[in-house]
Amino acid sequence: MRYVEVLIPAGSEESVFEVLEEEEIRYVVSESVSDEEYAAAVRFPLPSDAVERVLDRLREVGIGTDASAVVIDAEAIVSEQTDYPRSRSARGAIGGDRISRQELQAKAAGLTPTFPVYATMTLVSAIVATAGLLLDSPAVVVGSMVIAPLIGPALATSVGTVVDDPALQSTGLVYQISGITIAILGAICLASITRLVGLEPAGIDIVAVAELEERVAPNLLALLIALGAGVAGVLSLTRELSEAIVGVMIAAALIPPAAAVGIAVSWGIYGAAVGAMVLVLVNTLSINFAALVTLWAAEYRPANLFAVTTARKQTIAMATLTGLLMVALLVPLVGATLVELEAAQLESDVETDVDAVLADPAFDGVETTAVSVELGDDYPIRSLDQLVIVLSGPEQGPDPALVERLVAAADRHVDEPMTVTVEFVAADHTEIGGEVAAPSHGGT
Repeated sequence: MRYVEVLIPAGSEESVFEVLEEEEIRYVVSESVSDEEYAAAVRFPLPSDAVERVLDRLREVGIGTDASAVVIDAEAIVSEQTDYPRSRSARGAIGGDRISRQELQAKAAGLTPTFPVYATMTLVSAIVATAGLLLDSPAVVVGSMVIAPLIGPALATSVGTVVDDPALQSTGLVYQISGITIAILGAICLASITRLVGLEPAGIDIVAVAELEERVAPNLLALLIALGAGVAGVLSLTRELSEAIVGVMIAAALIPPAAAVGIAVSWGIYGAAVGAMVLVLVNTLSINFAALVTLWAAEYRPANLFAVTTARKQTIAMATLTGLLMVALLVPLVGATLVELEAAQLESDVETDVDAVLADPAFDGVETTAVSVELGDDYPIRSLDQLVIVLSGPEQGPDPALVERLVAAADRHVDEPMTVTVEFVAADHTEIGGEVAAPSHGGT
């Protein structure tokens, strides 16, 4: 429920009362107003999904442009005579219980802090995320998402487009572009300093760190995360759910990938930087696209009927542009996904053949420990680089004949030159056999 208070300019009292009576609203009038420009103040309760209709009707009689209206969230109204006719309530395509357009605009603007605060919080979030990625610490990365104030700008752009609010739209766009830029630059600075003073973990491939690797070679699942964040963000805003939780989800789609861009650039791994940047852009576009579609489906429109056409054109143009850019950027994501699927299928096929070979009584006691495919470093779309077969068994080590049969079995599933490595581990898990490598299809 909402409790609405409207200041009525002198001479407009009858028009306001007529609207309220036509809408069957019980109201209270106060004629003591400090500003002489206003004749009275009227107060009345409304269901949340009826506020937009009533305020629009009052706007038609001149209330709203030269008067102030305050909408208060009422926890409870103890009365059986305050029910507003449900047939008059706004009905969105995604349920009717939504906040009014006026409240939506105010909340979208309220979630966007002043630019100095926004820039500072985004920078701090990016620095924390960069540290978390370098330390391979999921907890620290999650903490960086909580700090980031990204939900406001992400939703302000879409809200401003749908309801034809140019100021809100441009603010959201500027904040989003600035936020991504600040996050990447902050990550580059911290990663460069870390590398310069030698604080990075020694002797490892930096992009092989688990928290970082998944962001420099993203797959199509990243798109689903961003689309879900956009839809959830709008629903949280329009249905009065927790924006904080959804804000973390939006930050999860943007801040760690932006930090990954900075780390990859600092280490000079530009292919990985491209992969992470593609993820940042795809996630940003996906969040905006999902928010636009969800808001339009919920039937949010401008108050002015003449502005509806403009808003529709803007929404279609923005959705089309973001959709086309998403499709263009999906190429590397699709490529990475196909490579991962190919690797998974190869592992499954080879493991089946390895088990068949080991079923031979001549190799009694030898078992398969793992079959894995290692990908190359050609980011962002990696290729199959090496097939590793790990065996365990008696201490005398692997039989050369067994190695040859395993390599031959793997060959049947390999379509391009790839190194097949067979590693042997003793049954007590002490490695004694080392590794035996054999090239497949000419090898490398």
